Formats: sequence, C-alpha cells, structure tokens
Amino acid sequence: MKIAVGVMGSAGETSGPREALGERAVALAQAIAERELLLLTGATTGLVYVVGKAAHDAGVFHVGISPAHNSEEHRKNYKLPVDACDAMVYTGFGLKGRNVVLVRSCEIVLFIAGAMGSLSEFTIAHDESKVIGCLTGTGGVADEAEYLLRKFSKNTDARVIQDDDPGRLLDDCLDELIKRQSAPDTLPN
Repeated sequence: MKIAVGVMGSAGETSGPREALGERAVALAQAIAERELLLLTGATTGLVYVVGKAAHDAGVFHVGISPAHNSEEHRKNYKLPVDACDAMVYTGFGLKGRNVVLVRSCEIVLFIAGAMGSLSEFTIAHDESKVIGCLTGTGGVADEAEYLLRKFSKNTDARVIQDDDPGRLLDDCLDELIKRQSAPDTLPN
C-alpha cells in the first residue's frame, strides 16, 4: 500500500518570486513521484495546484479532498480546478471541515508556503501528532513553523521536519514515519 502524503500551502498569491516558487512546487512534485507516493491535496489553486498537477502528470495518483458537496459546487461556487486530480472526495464540509478530513487522511503532511488556511491545517496536523514536513525558503507557514511551535506549542507526538530541499525533506519525513511504524506499540496495563 502506498504512503499517503498531503501537500498543503498557498492556494492564492504568494509574497515570493512566482517563478522560483513554481519551480520549488514542481521539484516537490517530482520528489513525490520518484518515491511512488499517494498524493492528497485540497483540490485547490496556487502552489498546491502546481504540485498536484505536476505530480499527476508524472504519474502520481492524486486524490483531491474538496470542500464542496459535488463537482458543480466545487467548480462554480468554490471556483476550484478538477484537472489535476485522479479522484475527488466531496466532503460538503466547507473549507475548514475539508481541512480536517484532508489532514486526517494523510500519514505525512507537507507544507509549501501557506497562509491562514495552511495555518489551520498545520495546527490540525500538530494536534493529530502527524509527521509534518516544511519546505523552507517558500515563505508563510512553511518558514514560520519553528516560531509557531516556540510560541504556541502544546505537547503532542507530532514531529516537524524542515528542509529547503524537497527530496531530503521527503526522505526525512519517510524515515520518521517508518521509525514510528516499526516502534513497538505501548499498551496500557
């Protein structure tokens, strides 16, 4: 069974140079494809779309988790694309509810840039004790994770890994996931 990796981050305009961030998004997609992972996204726009489309085009199976009730609402009301996904899950839960479904469906949660919606996803991932990867040098939540944890952290088993290289970031996240999966379960007496 393939490992489910979620990519979250900027769905809108970003503060960095658009071309450089687009190249980073494509590099992240290539790293996902090279490791033959299952990709989940919020079926959205911006950098997340770039990652999803590039990964899809490279042969990655891409599942979009939509805030909408159906395809028509996804396209017309939310104005979100459908061409980058192989399968779509229509939650009908709106953006905030969709974030919970998306994060809980992933074994590893990756951030590229990101604003308020990504901050929501980051806090959910942290509360859910996920392996979290932040592609640094992209701005937003991905670059501010250390600050967020220092200022607002609570004790969970989440592990936040930061790197500016997509391949190294994914490898470190996968190593952490494998370490967790091979650890003996501790059951209460």
